[in-house]
Amino acid sequence: MGTNPSNSPSSFVDKSVLPGDVVLDLSSMANQTIKVGGGLRQDCDAISVIKAGKLRFLSPNKYWVESSQKRYVPSVGDNVLGIVVDSRADNFLVDIKGPSLAYLPVLAFEGGTRRNIPKFEEGTLVYVRVVKANTGMNPELSCTDASGKAAEYGPLKDGFMFESSTGLSRMLLSSPTCPVLEALGKKISFEIAVGLNGRVWVNAAAPSTIILVSNAIMNSEYLSGVQQKIMVEKLLQKVQ
Repeated sequence: MGTNPSNSPSSFVDKSVLPGDVVLDLSSMANQTIKVGGGLRQDCDAISVIKAGKLRFLSPNKYWVESSQKRYVPSVGDNVLGIVVDSRADNFLVDIKGPSLAYLPVLAFEGGTRRNIPKFEEGTLVYVRVVKANTGMNPELSCTDASGKAAEYGPLKDGFMFESSTGLSRMLLSSPTCPVLEALGKKISFEIAVGLNGRVWVNAAAPSTIILVSNAIMNSEYLSGVQQKIMVEKLLQKVQ
């Protein structure tokens, strides 16, 4: 059985929730626009939980349920790392670790026209944004931000991509900067792209740096902030 909604949505934030829990009552939140992310479902004025995890909130108005899992459920607005598996006349087919392949329209790029369609080979890694995620339909992706600019989106060259849980991905994207990335960033220079679908890309000038950063990230998921910093220091000492 589901629980009744609290008078304050914040009472559920960062707390463990279970399927059936009603975490938001929209009738008591007049004139507020709420963005419902993964793990939540809207039934009339009630926002309820459909998968176990922790309820998270991102200012100003997005709520989602965070759970550490391998399988990714696409949600509009998510930044993800996709792998091109095929190309068609109008779309690239992209694997984003979801239940089905996603479409990346050939015109979904900054200034995209039929004359300058990008050419992606099979296996190309792309950083993209989920723009459509309707149940029973293939998700749709874009290589532009909401204003139509390329921003950080597009193909990622060189470097190393590894898979993680979705929980680790969200930790890496948390604000303020998570301890493992903060500790690494103070000592070495590297590039990183994190997809909410449980994929992480790392690049650096030296292969040894890529390996060090990747290992540090993969080892960090179940460590406290202090433990993450200690672990990074030990890894750095080994390579010095």
